[in-house]
Amino acid sequence: MNHILVANKVSKRYGDHTALQNVSIEIPKNSIYGLLGPNGAGKTTLIRIINQITYPDQGAVFFEGEPLKSEHIAQIGYLPEERGLYKSMKVGEQALYLAQLKGLSKNDAKQRLKYWFDRLDIGDWWHKKIQELSKGMAQKIQFIVTVLHEPKLLIFDEPFSGFDPINASIIKDEILKLSENGTSIIFSTHRMESVEELCEYIALIHRSEKILDGKLSDIKQAFKKNIFKVGIEASAPSLLLQQLEGSFTILESEIAKNQLDFSVQLPNGRSNELLHFLGTQGTIKNFTETIPSANEIFIRTVEKQGIVHE
Repeated sequence: MNHILVANKVSKRYGDHTALQNVSIEIPKNSIYGLLGPNGAGKTTLIRIINQITYPDQGAVFFEGEPLKSEHIAQIGYLPEERGLYKSMKVGEQALYLAQLKGLSKNDAKQRLKYWFDRLDIGDWWHKKIQELSKGMAQKIQFIVTVLHEPKLLIFDEPFSGFDPINASIIKDEILKLSENGTSIIFSTHRMESVEELCEYIALIHRSEKILDGKLSDIKQAFKKNIFKVGIEASAPSLLLQQLEGSFTILESEIAKNQLDFSVQLPNGRSNELLHFLGTQGTIKNFTETIPSANEIFIRTVEKQGIVHE
C-alpha cells in the first residue's frame, strides 16, 4: 500500500512530560484517517511534528517515502483547532495574503478564492472584517485558506467546531469531495459520529502511546460480540421466549401483541441454528448483527487501558 505519510517510533518530551512515546502510524494515500484520543493524549503534538512546528526527540516522519523536510510544508494544509485569522483585516485581503504565503501568485489566488467564495455562497463577505463575522463564518474562511493551495495532505483538527448543523454538513461534504479528488486527509476530532461518516482508517492515542489503529471496518469486526437483534411475529410469543431462554443467551426482550423483539448473544456458528428454529415458529421480521460504533470502540478501548477521563 502507498502511504502519503509515515511516522516511525516518534517520541517527544517536554521536560518531565512525555507527549509521545514510540508512536508509529501510516496514512494511506487518498484516505481519510481519524486521529483520536482523549484531551492531552498527544494528538496535537503529533500534528505539530508533521507540520514541523516542533520536532521529535526520537523517531522519524516520512512524506511520500522521503524524510520530512521544510519543502514538504507547501504540500500540507493545516486547519488547527485554535484558529489564527487577523480580526481587524478584511476577509478578501487576508485570504489573498495567506494564499500567497502558500506560494500562489496573486492572480491564481484571486481565481481560486472566487471559486471557493461562490461555492460556499459567501461572495459578499469579501470586504467584511473578520471581527464582523460569527465564529462559524470565520471558520468557513479558515477552511478556504487551508485548502486553497490544493495540498496533497490536509490536516483538520476539530473542523466542525463553531458550525451549526447545516454548515457542518456543508463542510463535511466538501471534505468528502476533496478526498474523492485524491487528497489525503488526517482528521482529528472528539465527534465520533463524524468518524463514522468520514474515516476509513483510525488510530487511537492515549497517554502518549498508540493503543489501537487500522481500518475502521476491520476494527469493528474485531470488536463485535456476536450479538444479534431479532424480531419475530409468532402466535405465542411468551412461550417462544421461554423456549429461546432455555437454549440461547437472551440479553433483553420485549413483547408487543404477537411481536417478540429480543437481543441474543450467539457462539460462532449458532446463528444458522437460531434462524432455522425461528423459521418454524413464525415470521422473522428482522435478524441483524450488532456492530459496535466508533464511540463504543473508543470507550471500550479506553476502559480496557484503565483510562481516567481527562
